[in-house]
Amino acid sequence: MSGRERLPNRRNSESFEFECNGIPYGCTYSQFADGRLAEVFVESTKSGSAADITSRDAAIACSFALQHGAEADLVRRALCRDIHGNALGPLATALDRIVGLVVVK
Repeated sequence: MSGRERLPNRRNSESFEFECNGIPYGCTYSQFADGRLAEVFVESTKSGSAADITSRDAAIACSFALQHGAEADLVRRALCRDIHGNALGPLATALDRIVGLVVVK
């Protein structure tokens, strides 16, 4: 495993809102200078709920994986999906949207 690639203290971020399993979420993500996804934060609008805590924890773990060299698309495809390939959880739902938005330079 490679060392952690840190982000600058000040960086541009993008945010969007989405719904997963009837629960509203917010997502904020940042990229490395070369366009790769560097970090992702996902939170439920119900602060402190089980959905909020698990989505935040999953996003933090994802961010550390990305900063240690994991590819966003590989992480995205490894997450739980239904038999049609649709994301089942909030992190997978957010990554589906982000990977479609992030263009590697």
